[in-house]
Amino acid sequence: MAWVFKGSVKYASSFDTRDLSHLIIHHKTPLYRPLPKVEMWLQENKVTNLKLATARINGVILKPGETFSFWRLVGKPTKAKGYLEGMVLTNGSFTAGVGGGLCQLSNLIYWLTLHTPLTVTERWRHTHDVFPDVNRTQPFGSGATVVYNYVDLQIKNNTPYSYQLKVWVGEKDLEGQWRSEYPCPFKYEVYESEHLIKQEWWGGYTRHNVIRRKVRDEQEQIIADEFITENHALMMYEPLLPEKQES
Repeated sequence: MAWVFKGSVKYASSFDTRDLSHLIIHHKTPLYRPLPKVEMWLQENKVTNLKLATARINGVILKPGETFSFWRLVGKPTKAKGYLEGMVLTNGSFTAGVGGGLCQLSNLIYWLTLHTPLTVTERWRHTHDVFPDVNRTQPFGSGATVVYNYVDLQIKNNTPYSYQLKVWVGEKDLEGQWRSEYPCPFKYEVYESEHLIKQEWWGGYTRHNVIRRKVRDEQEQIIADEFITENHALMMYEPLLPEKQES
C-alpha cells in the first residue's frame, strides 16, 4: 500500500553512525519473559524480528521540524525480508504473525520519547491489559501499539536542535536512547494518576488510568505537570485482591 501524502509533513530519513554528543535518555526492556501459554519459540522469533527492525531505525536523525514515523522507516515486515512468525496480540489473545513482537520496539521508543522535549503526534494505546503487574517497572498504559501501516507511532521535533534515536538488541534486553547535539535543560518524571480497576456488569474487569509527567528545570524545580494521555483497557486476567485485614 502506498503512503498517503500528508501535506507539508517532512519525515526523518537521514542517519549518522556516530553518536550525537549528549545522551538525553537511555532505557531497556527484557527480551524474554516467562509468559503463561506462550511458547518460547515465539519469543525467539521476536528477537529476530527486533534485530531486523532496529537495523532500519538505529541512528536516524530527527532534525528540527521533521517527524519520525515508525512504519516509514521499518517498512512492511514480510517473510521475504527475513521476518518470522512472532507473538501478536489480537483482541486480547495470542496469535502467531509474521513480524510479531515489534510492539516491544514501539513501546520502548514511546517511553523514551516521554522523557524528552519531542512531541508525540500519533500514538495508539493498547486496548487490552494482558499481563499482571509482576515485575512491571513502567506505569500501565505507557506503551504504544503499531500495526502496519495504519496504526503508526509518529514523533515531531519542535525543538531547534537535532535528535538521534539509537535502538539495538543486546544480549538480554532491547535497548534504546535519544541523543542530541545539545544538552536538554529539563528532566522528566512520568507517572500515573486516577488509576482504577472496575468490575463490569458482565463479570469482567476493565482498567483505567491517566499518564502524566512532571517537568523539572536545572535547579530540580517542578515547572510543569503535564497531561500525556488516558488509558482504558479490558483486563485479560482477574486482578489479585488484597488479603483481608484482621480487625
